[in-house]
Amino acid sequence: CATLGGRAAEKVVFNKISTGALSDLEKVTRQAKAMVTVYGLNEELGNITYYDSTGQSDYNFSKPYSEDTAQKIDKEISKLIEGQYERAIKLVKDNEDKLTTLAERLLEKEVLFKDDLLNILGERPFDKKDTEVEIEKEKKDESATE
Repeated sequence: CATLGGRAAEKVVFNKISTGALSDLEKVTRQAKAMVTVYGLNEELGNITYYDSTGQSDYNFSKPYSEDTAQKIDKEISKLIEGQYERAIKLVKDNEDKLTTLAERLLEKEVLFKDDLLNILGERPFDKKDTEVEIEKEKKDESATE
């Protein structure tokens, strides 16, 4: 959703889409594809991965799934991305006044710092302690898998 924010802002503010978001689209497409085909994070396809960690598939010229499954994968990737794009558009519309203030401040100062963002956008909508706990948990999980 965050990665699609610039594209959503273009759509909301200018009612046009430019080519400037190409790298963002590549990134979200890779992420969505991995969620669906590697990590099994899709209800439609279920708890399955098409990732081969052995590297043996490097020499295999066929997909490890049927054409029907390929179409489902494409549909689910698109659904995931479009859902987050719609979410980004809603967030931009709901905060368009803040976006305008942010743009004006950037034109004025060229560089913004954390305090500038806090003044314009306010505090993040989640508890800082919860975030710190999650970060520590992720660090422990990463150490355990290494």
